[in-house]
Amino acid sequence: MSARNILVINCGSSSIKFALVNEAQATFPLQGLAERLGSPEAVLHWQLGDEKQSLEIPGAAPLAALEQLLPLAQEAAGGKIDGIGHRVVHGGEHFTGSCLITDEVLAAIRANAQLAPLHNPANLIGIDAAFALFAELPQVAVFDTAFHQTMPEHAYRYAVPEFLYKEHNVRRYGFHGTSHHFVSKRAAEMTNLPVEDSCWLTAHLGNGCSTCAVVNGESRDTSMGMTPLEGLVMGTRSGDVDPNLHSYLHRTLGWSLEQIDRMLNHDSGLKGLSGLSNDMRTLYEARISGHPGAMLAFEVFCYRLAKSLAGMACALPKLDGLIFTGGIGENSSAVRSRTLEHLKLFNFKLDEQANARCTRGVGGEIQAAGSPRVLVVPTNEERQIALDTLALLDV
Repeated sequence: MSARNILVINCGSSSIKFALVNEAQATFPLQGLAERLGSPEAVLHWQLGDEKQSLEIPGAAPLAALEQLLPLAQEAAGGKIDGIGHRVVHGGEHFTGSCLITDEVLAAIRANAQLAPLHNPANLIGIDAAFALFAELPQVAVFDTAFHQTMPEHAYRYAVPEFLYKEHNVRRYGFHGTSHHFVSKRAAEMTNLPVEDSCWLTAHLGNGCSTCAVVNGESRDTSMGMTPLEGLVMGTRSGDVDPNLHSYLHRTLGWSLEQIDRMLNHDSGLKGLSGLSNDMRTLYEARISGHPGAMLAFEVFCYRLAKSLAGMACALPKLDGLIFTGGIGENSSAVRSRTLEHLKLFNFKLDEQANARCTRGVGGEIQAAGSPRVLVVPTNEERQIALDTLALLDV
């Protein structure tokens, strides 16, 4: 049987990230981004092999953008696409794994939209558009939350009245599950350890950030909660704050819930602390130049990350390694170094040359002799979505 091709679609409110994944090829034959959809500046960017191109698609909605990229995907696939994998952010408690999309699955995703109002409706737009164009192809939903459905109750329950959980689904769900799943499995492969007998701390660090405790291939705890706002300091999200901050800001400033939510999700984190940027690369350069806000944002980010990793260790029976991944985790040797300085009780020590070498897609072990294992593992959520899709095609 010839190698199969899976089109992976990640549809946001104004963008579509896509990739064609061939099960026999290490690199993607096609990948790209349609951005600023619905606006006069809408544009489609793609890379076919080594060739990069762009096409302006003014005012295009997701359906129109998919209509443009369909011929590109079919050409790159040699005329044969075998299935489509969709990233869906929130599966609630209904989904413990990826699944073929049916009318019942669509209804459940819509029902979970209240748990992820910024993400699930956009994911559904991409699914609806793909079905309009690829009605004959099997399509699979891969949920950010599904990997964390193995968390025990003592890890996912909030200490609030039970009816809020039973009747209104108030609990911790976790996110970035596709990435935590992929890198923990890849780390086991890199170190010749069986996935089913290996324990990892994982740190997915990008504009969104989360940590996870992975035991024998399963999530046991994670830093994000009912929404992606809980946990670490992120690019524009605050992470953990005192829950009474909402009432304090309402009483003292007269802010509405919408204003407070927007501040915590879009104007906080690295951006809010630094007063400069949500981009760690910009902050690193400004920090070297002595910018006080950048210096503070860097220190808070690393300290809070170390605290979270130390807390996640409570869920591990042993530690086979700490994994850094995501745009910051894979590229910022300074963040890795400073974070481990806060974890002295774990006796982590870095090989500075190995740490400096692991950037721009280069992964590997970066610990010094005698230290517990520390790895940089480039994530590949698109490939994990494709693998989940292929597994369901084989059933």
